[in-house]
Amino acid sequence: MERRWVMEAANGCKDGLDFNPMKEYMVLNASQRIAIAVLCTSLALLSALENLAVLYLILSSHRLRRKPSYLFISSLAVADFLASVIFACNFVNFHVFHGVDSQAVFLLKIGSVTITFTASVGSLLLTAIDRYLCLCYPSTYKALLTRGRALATLGIMWVLSALVSYLPLMGWTCCPSPCSELFPLIPNDYLLGWLLFIAFLFFGIIYTYGHVLWKAHQHVASLAEHQDRQVPGMARMRLDVRLAKTLGVVLAVLFICWFPVLALMVYSLTATLSDQVKKVFAFCSLLCLVNSMVNPIIYALRSGEIRSSAHRCLAHWRKHLRRRGLEGSKEVPRSSVTETEADVKITPWPDSRGLYCSDC
Repeated sequence: MERRWVMEAANGCKDGLDFNPMKEYMVLNASQRIAIAVLCTSLALLSALENLAVLYLILSSHRLRRKPSYLFISSLAVADFLASVIFACNFVNFHVFHGVDSQAVFLLKIGSVTITFTASVGSLLLTAIDRYLCLCYPSTYKALLTRGRALATLGIMWVLSALVSYLPLMGWTCCPSPCSELFPLIPNDYLLGWLLFIAFLFFGIIYTYGHVLWKAHQHVASLAEHQDRQVPGMARMRLDVRLAKTLGVVLAVLFICWFPVLALMVYSLTATLSDQVKKVFAFCSLLCLVNSMVNPIIYALRSGEIRSSAHRCLAHWRKHLRRRGLEGSKEVPRSSVTETEADVKITPWPDSRGLYCSDC
């Protein structure tokens, strides 16, 4: 009872108390704060750079950015990029620097973190549905999922994620409801509702992906049966199987990174947490950053089209740098002998060594 009163006071539920970012939630000691700062900043920086690279490779290619599949991957990259930046800034500010905000600003920050991670899971669900439609309805896939429908679906998903995430900012706070043991100003009933919403998204991914894996297994069997002769659509079947495996890896990483956090959230709804458990939760929260960091690596390694876009862009930039190097070398005064030797070394370089990327 006394601990609950302290939690309510910390969340500003008692009259006459100013808003405080809750010392009850700031449980890390000095060495742990340093570890959190280093880990969070490093993971967030890597994740942000990787997701920016994925976005660049997709958006710089006219062919990729018009495909519904890569619109969903772009949405995932945007969500993971925003999650990395917003989560890292707010997490470090709260746990390391003990930053103080007004109630509205604090709820805006925590809502912004929530929307990015919610949209990330939602993008994975849409990607799984896209793979399901591609595998189960290959002949009508383009008619079923047009670019306009993909954009409309993404818009609905982001709006729904925003609506769910900003409910506390719109007034659903923990006064007079019981406050969460893990999040200041967040009521337990809202946390339960958000967990149910995330569970629904996970169930949708599992249900949809079960069909994708089953269809991929059928494709593998068909490939083995017809491996000695050419079959129409074999290249597309190999692509579908490869993307299905990609989804499997992404889904496995998703659960590994999210299960500890979600399990502690569920546990916090039924028990009073010690400071040690809160410290464990703070470090487990960094696994969400790991998930955002791993997603672009998986897609870059397993998507042949993104790899091809990367190769074209790298070849374009290498060619551009070589041109700049040639222009710079002409500006340096040299003897006629040196110029002749340099020209002999540079002239034979064939343009065919790299592919020019007009889209990059």
